[in-house]
Amino acid sequence: MSSTTATKPARPNATNGAAQQQAAPANLTAHWNDDPGDKPLIYVNGKLLPKRDAVVSVYDHGLLYGDGVFEGIRIYRGRIFKCGQHLERLYRCAEQILLKIPVSPKEMEQIMRDTIAANGLQEGYIRLVVTRGFGTLGLDPRRCPVAGVICIADQIRLYSEESYKSGMKVIVAQRPKTPVACLDPRIKSLNYLNNILAKCEAIDAGCDEAIMLSTDGFVTECTGDNIFIIKNGTLYTTPSVCGQSGLLEGVTRRFVMETLAKECNIPVVEKLMRLDEVLGADELFLTGTAAEIIAVHSVGDFKISDGEGPITAKLRQRFRQIVTSDHVPED
Repeated sequence: MSSTTATKPARPNATNGAAQQQAAPANLTAHWNDDPGDKPLIYVNGKLLPKRDAVVSVYDHGLLYGDGVFEGIRIYRGRIFKCGQHLERLYRCAEQILLKIPVSPKEMEQIMRDTIAANGLQEGYIRLVVTRGFGTLGLDPRRCPVAGVICIADQIRLYSEESYKSGMKVIVAQRPKTPVACLDPRIKSLNYLNNILAKCEAIDAGCDEAIMLSTDGFVTECTGDNIFIIKNGTLYTTPSVCGQSGLLEGVTRRFVMETLAKECNIPVVEKLMRLDEVLGADELFLTGTAAEIIAVHSVGDFKISDGEGPITAKLRQRFRQIVTSDHVPED
């Protein structure tokens, strides 16, 4: 046999070709083959399914284009924290993107309660998702006749327990917030890429969160949390109804402003803030459904405090008292 013949690669047959096609991605995505298990049971378009079977079509526009809305909701002592406010926001956001949810708010509430009961949860986290639904590969939402509805009831933990006492470090993202005129951040849509890329900046800096500024330099919010500062005993936060600000009107943010601050006799002011005002704060904390209330001790290399400040601690303590009581508010 000549050397030319010996070194010439054999042409793969159909079986060899299939094996080669399978081998490369299997090495890269071996974790995809892990069995996700039966729990939790997840509601997907009318059925409660084991986690391994809870799937949506690859033609769903929620996957193809981030076309849809969602809510993150806490379960405390078996009750849905601020259920009414979360559902109101979900339906309002859906209306703003011209998405018709195929069930009523009352039916959606029952879907959540059924999913919680099916998983036996007393404490946990709900992810409620409404997608544009199954359609074609084009953008046209008219090709998606029925919206998809998904309800996951599981657990979530963003930060360590120690972080709530010592506070956390954040950075200021170089990437600005999407302007309100382009996509109003008050719409809690499935398109979170702007926030995710700012989150990547935080991760690269060894942090968990980043403050995002508007294109004209005002403080808006963090990648997944709202922001508050305390100065001379007064609570300040970015206004939600303002052409220059760009933030999601957080349910926990509202609870802090309307309930906790009032009960703790702390005045609240909504105002546009520059970064210098945040850096000059006596205390700084973040709020969110998953995060609850967590202090920030530093912004980049700039130190705000030695840990959780006294007013932040007072607010967080009152929050925990309410959500561990027999009177968790569902309104």
